[in-house]
Amino acid sequence: MLQILRKAMGDRDFEYKLSGTIELGDAYIGGKRTGKRGRGAAGKTSVIIACETRNERAGFIAMQAVNSVDKTISEFTKKHIEPSSIVHTDAFCSNIGVAAVATHIPKVTPSELVDQWLPWVHVAIVNLKRFLLGTFHGISHKYVQEYLNKFCYRFNRRYWEPQIPNKLLTLCITNSRVGIVEQEFSA
Repeated sequence: MLQILRKAMGDRDFEYKLSGTIELGDAYIGGKRTGKRGRGAAGKTSVIIACETRNERAGFIAMQAVNSVDKTISEFTKKHIEPSSIVHTDAFCSNIGVAAVATHIPKVTPSELVDQWLPWVHVAIVNLKRFLLGTFHGISHKYVQEYLNKFCYRFNRRYWEPQIPNKLLTLCITNSRVGIVEQEFSA
C-alpha cells in the first residue's frame, strides 16, 4: 500500500515544473562503505536535485534517481524546469546539458563557499539524508525513487501539512495510474 501512495505522490509532483531562479545539484545516497566518497563511489545512488529560490527561502523541489548524472541532466531539466528559468549550478562538466533547456549560470565554487552559491539545494540534500537515515535507517537501491517522491511531496506541501492526508486520499482516488499499480500488486 505504501508503494502505491509513494507512486501517486511522484505522479502528482511530475505534473509541475519549477520556474524562476533554480538551483540544481546532485547528491549520492546509500550506505557507508570504505573507499571513495561522493562522485564515483561504489554502491551509491545518484540523485539530481532542483530547488526553486523564492525570496530568501526554498520554494518547490524536484528529485530524480538516475544511473548517470552526465547522461540524464538535460532530460531531467526538460522534464522538471520551465525553459524561461535561470538555473544556477556548480561548474561540474555534466551540467552543460542544462544550457540547452534554460538559462544556465555555472560557477566554480570552492567547497567552503558552496553554501553561498547553492544554499537551498544543499539544504534539500541534508534534509533528504536526515529523512532517510532518521526515518528508515537505510533504503534499498530498488526503491530510491519512491522515497524521493515521498520526500518531495511532503517538502512541497510543508506549509499545508494538515491538508496532506486529505489531498493524498483524493489523489489516490482520482489518479488513474494508481489503479494500474494496484493491478500489478493483485496479479
